[in-house]
Amino acid sequence: MSSAKTAAATKAPQKVPAKIAASTTTVKQARPLGHVTFVGVGPGDPSLLTLAGRDVLANADAVVVEGPEHEPFLAYCKPGVEIVAGSGAEGSRALKVAARARLVVKTAKSAANVVRLLTGDPFTFSSGAEEAVACRKAGIGFNVIPGVSEVSAVPAYAGIPLTMKGEREVTVLDLAEAKLDFSRLHPKQTLVLLNAVDVLKETTAALIEAGFDAGTAVAATVGGTTTAQTSVVGTLGTIVADLRAAKVTGEAVVVVGSVVEQRESLSWFETKPLFGWRILVPRTKDQAGPLMDRLRRYGAMPEEVPTISVEPPRNPQQMDKAIRGLVEGRYEWVAFTSVNAVKAVREKFDEYGLDARAFSGLKIAAVGEKTAEAIGAWGIRPDLLPSGEQSAAGLVEDWPPFDEVLDPINRVFLPRADIATETLVAGLTDLGWEVDDVTAYRTVRAAPPPAPTREAIKSGKFDAVVFTSSSTVRNLVGIAGKPHASTVIAVIGPATLKTAEEHGLRVDAMAESPSAEELADALARFGADRRDTMLEAGEPVTRPSERRSGSRRKS
Repeated sequence: MSSAKTAAATKAPQKVPAKIAASTTTVKQARPLGHVTFVGVGPGDPSLLTLAGRDVLANADAVVVEGPEHEPFLAYCKPGVEIVAGSGAEGSRALKVAARARLVVKTAKSAANVVRLLTGDPFTFSSGAEEAVACRKAGIGFNVIPGVSEVSAVPAYAGIPLTMKGEREVTVLDLAEAKLDFSRLHPKQTLVLLNAVDVLKETTAALIEAGFDAGTAVAATVGGTTTAQTSVVGTLGTIVADLRAAKVTGEAVVVVGSVVEQRESLSWFETKPLFGWRILVPRTKDQAGPLMDRLRRYGAMPEEVPTISVEPPRNPQQMDKAIRGLVEGRYEWVAFTSVNAVKAVREKFDEYGLDARAFSGLKIAAVGEKTAEAIGAWGIRPDLLPSGEQSAAGLVEDWPPFDEVLDPINRVFLPRADIATETLVAGLTDLGWEVDDVTAYRTVRAAPPPAPTREAIKSGKFDAVVFTSSSTVRNLVGIAGKPHASTVIAVIGPATLKTAEEHGLRVDAMAESPSAEELADALARFGADRRDTMLEAGEPVTRPSERRSGSRRKS
């Protein structure tokens, strides 16, 4: 090509065909819309959440909730999930539903995987259907995970079957907004009334006028499926006055019909041994979970009050030296007397880059089953557990004496709390062992609880207190004072029993073995025996906080 042609080509570039130009132009793609899963969480009891609901929560990018009642379900979410408050607008139901629908759509436009939590079942007397329609109109995909509806769950928790032989017809009425024509109802069928409390007087009168007998059995249940559940039983002619006399307030699920009469023999939830008991759980916050869960299973309302804070030792050099000695073969035994001691040693191992192999050649002792479980998480099975009492004294009873022939080393590593008793050290010394008694962690008294809690402790508004260690006894009395004389006291073992009695407390129940589950079981047995005694005496069943003694407990 000549230079002239080259210059011309440079000045007049070829025109690019339109189709090719279009294919090479960068086009900004619209962000794909998210997906919404409507999840019914049940009417109140968190354990009624389905497995499918739990699984979708684990993968959610955003969760739309309606209030504090949905907080327990957020524990299943991954870290960093976006929580969107969907309480809705003020005004009529229609306004609230429209506001929530807009919020769900807006969230789905910015988050890929949205979970919308709804109390009860999403498509049963709920706003799920309207919100799903809004998603469809906005081009957002959705699916539905059914939940347990209050229509069936609350009567079931109240011991009322909605259907049984001879009673097969059930009508559910939502009285929230529209006035209904009761004349079309059959007087012998079972009715479930929702949002009826505010219009209960007018509703019962209308039902009687429509042909229902004034003596028809009625049950109204407030706080259904939770440990605050209260049921009032009466008739169409008396239920309004019965609710007023019982001083029961709040929205209720009302059942009308002969099936209510089955409650006397089928009530299972409100007859649990600790039902409605307000129980104080004074312990470290990270250890309260299993005990509180067990107490809830028995119908209690546990309240955790921190009394102890577990902190590292002031002088970490002692633990550092002991861990080095463990690796270098200085010890024959390692004795763990608490879960916190296991945790403290494990943290040191992590700090030094060690793992369970550092225990090679060592014998491991654990004071009890819970401590053994913590050691088991390392993949290690303890060589020694007390065959009798799970305590330091019980461990000494089974500990073998030092034998110069069989035992190449006579030293024991004992990581423990700064305020632990000397029982184990003295016992091992008597058996010929040398003990490196090392402070692995400190137990520090927590700040006093709020004034209302302190007042409730002293005035007997708690039905029971469960003590999980001697230090919880000392610290609770130190920061909040002694529990009232009417309060039931339960302890985890003999050492805690002794400390409680030293502080002037009469102990009513003690765990058969030192574990949170056994402690709850022991208190439940006490509660069941107490209930049976009242029923046999023909007395109404009351909680300890409702029967006050005039003096403080004495040991």
